[in-house]
Amino acid sequence: MLSLLVACGTTTTQPVASGQYRVVSGDTLSKIARQHGQSVQSLMKMNSISNPNRLEVGQVLRVQGSGVATSRPAPTPSSGVSVTPTPSASARSGAAGISLAWPAEGNVNRGLKGPSPYGLYIINKVGTPIKSVADGKVVYAGNGLRGYGNLVIVNHASSYLSVYAHNRSITVKEGQSVRQGQKIAEMGSSESKQVGLYFELRHNGKSVNANSYLPK
Repeated sequence: MLSLLVACGTTTTQPVASGQYRVVSGDTLSKIARQHGQSVQSLMKMNSISNPNRLEVGQVLRVQGSGVATSRPAPTPSSGVSVTPTPSASARSGAAGISLAWPAEGNVNRGLKGPSPYGLYIINKVGTPIKSVADGKVVYAGNGLRGYGNLVIVNHASSYLSVYAHNRSITVKEGQSVRQGQKIAEMGSSESKQVGLYFELRHNGKSVNANSYLPK
């Protein structure tokens, strides 16, 4: 995996224009790409970057989309409810312009705390298929973000991103188009104390309540 860490330093608070991003200490190209729903390759092309290891604090980049927060508090266990979607009831339509299916079968553990209070932990056995909640394009597939383990992020229509963390393995690649219900990973416990999927839905870079979009 490419080492894309930015050297420490002081950043300026001067605002940047729409479609731009100012590099801050700790940023990587991979992180910035995920935040804006694009691949590292597209970010490099937009900014004519030949060496992905060289970023400077304060540097202004051209980007697309909006940011994705990545802070992660430690989880605590609790009980949950069972989710077993059926093909006839797996998708919910009309929720703010996107129709979703459940990403996996299992128990929704509402006591586990993830990066977002709106994210969901779905608990099941190792190897349970993880599926894309809607048609889209894989913008990240890897393990470069600490605390998320093997991670997949899919970009969907209407500025939505779906996040799938802690997988045992990933079965898709960055830039690959996927269909709703297509297997993209297998459930695991990478960088987690228990087997399960952490799922999050974001719209225009902000976390939204996944329960409001997923079928009942």
